[in-house]
Amino acid sequence: MGAANVIPGVSGGTIALITGIFERLINAIKSFNGTALQLLIKRDFKALAQHIDLYFLIALFTGVGIAVLSLAKLFDYLFINYPIYIWAFFFGLVLASVYFVGKTVKHWSASASISLIAGTAIAISFTVLTPASQNDSFLYLILCGVVAICSMILPGLSGSFVLILLGNYQLVMIDAINNLSFQILLPVAIGAGGGLIAFSHFLSWLLKKYHNQTIALLTGFIAGSLGILWPWKDAVTQQFGDKIKTVKFDYYQPELNSEFYIAVFFVILGIASITITEFLATKKK
Repeated sequence: MGAANVIPGVSGGTIALITGIFERLINAIKSFNGTALQLLIKRDFKALAQHIDLYFLIALFTGVGIAVLSLAKLFDYLFINYPIYIWAFFFGLVLASVYFVGKTVKHWSASASISLIAGTAIAISFTVLTPASQNDSFLYLILCGVVAICSMILPGLSGSFVLILLGNYQLVMIDAINNLSFQILLPVAIGAGGGLIAFSHFLSWLLKKYHNQTIALLTGFIAGSLGILWPWKDAVTQQFGDKIKTVKFDYYQPELNSEFYIAVFFVILGIASITITEFLATKKK
């Protein structure tokens, strides 16, 4: 999930959904409530750990943290030197995710189909929005944390790409992480923590009340994000102060050369990766 969240256009929520831990994650996050506070005051740490599914969260977010800290520089290098190949791999990964997530809808009713279309349209709309300029004010960084964390746990909506639209991807995900700038990271963390708990309650309610429609909506989010991941595109940039930002992509038809066939191999590798992950998750479950 951490590796996915570093890539603009790829969602950690997609990984959580196809591996079967998405609902468990949402329920664990929303368990940070009054009951948890009472158990903490009573110092009943064993009951508290069970209530909030502590060991699951520790394992998960340790992995996320390690991936974000270790892969930020690596992906920065790959995007500069091998952009088509890394986009191709994640295009294949997310393409396979559409199938594996969609098949978990138990009954495709009219409302579920409408939810699928709506989710796809919402995700596609993210690809045509113009990014804002960079803003390092305290309140705006809190807002970035709230919006980014909500999109990070939603399959198909990338927290990193939302940060690009908000104008603060370079500031938060590259500069602040690589330099451990707590002046930037602290307000983002405050917004992310509050937004995560509030949004998890809402999403948990949707999954219990309208499960098929919600999964169909999330499948649409994943399908709509494929446009961002199309490997053969040129970035259209715009100057924002002293920063140059990508505002949209110009797509083109690839030439049938060695680069194309290597990219196709990475698409297949992405599809195979998610297929194997799904198989292992089903076997484990």
